[in-house]
Amino acid sequence: MLKLVEIQSLTHSMPRTAAFFDLDKTVIAKSSTLTFSKSFYQGGLINRRAVLRTAYAQFVFLAGGADHDQMERMRAYLSALCRGWNVQQVKEIVAETLHDLIDPIIYDEAAALIEEHHTAGRDVVIVSTSGAEVVEPIGELLGADRVVATRMVVGSDGCFTGEVEYYAYGPTKADAVKELAASEGYDLARCYAYSDSATDVPMLSAVGHPHAVNPDRALRREALAREWPILDFHKPVRLKQRLPNLSAPSRPALVAAAALGAAAATAGLVWYASRRRTPAALR
Repeated sequence: MLKLVEIQSLTHSMPRTAAFFDLDKTVIAKSSTLTFSKSFYQGGLINRRAVLRTAYAQFVFLAGGADHDQMERMRAYLSALCRGWNVQQVKEIVAETLHDLIDPIIYDEAAALIEEHHTAGRDVVIVSTSGAEVVEPIGELLGADRVVATRMVVGSDGCFTGEVEYYAYGPTKADAVKELAASEGYDLARCYAYSDSATDVPMLSAVGHPHAVNPDRALRREALAREWPILDFHKPVRLKQRLPNLSAPSRPALVAAAALGAAAATAGLVWYASRRRTPAALR
């Protein structure tokens, strides 16, 4: 029978794996960027007309009617909208309102999946088209190990220029997943991916375990044709409600708990096997 040290050595020698999550409508129930529009208005970054326009964009997004062309127009609009914004001010607004705006719209099912993947020893990576200033704090809130997000060009004055440095969208997401696999040693055939949009088919196709979550019509057709699992996430819940009287556990805490559980299980097997080998008279 393998000793605990041998089992741990065997586990560490296996290729690393990860679970890649789209963010909007996959982990959270709304568009992460558009959710902050009211806060940006209160901070003086946008006017009332822009708030109304982003509210309409949020409606289109939630209704599942945002196709590729609409997403491109939304990208162009948001890029122009944020031109001249002070990056530090954006980060401060997001930090101040993060828990009030994002915590209540995290899907319970997604949070549970993130915990399960961490417990299984997989890294969790958020891959989102939204801007890094919004996605990175959300990733930290969720306990993600890494974040891939759109990056805007920042001028020497510390403000957005309105130009896009890196756009995490469509095939670019798949490229990012493959680059991470190469740098981190992930075995993509054993990795997982989750998304709601047909634009993420390249990312889903890059892993061995793709999942469609609350899929739009095009992704649902694709998932059925390829026999990918289809998941229904519909229960937003605050993280503190999932863990009463506790704040969200850190990644190290989850990993430590998983390791202790594995050790206890292995010790139990060793004890049981030793009892089977020990004569009844000596028990």
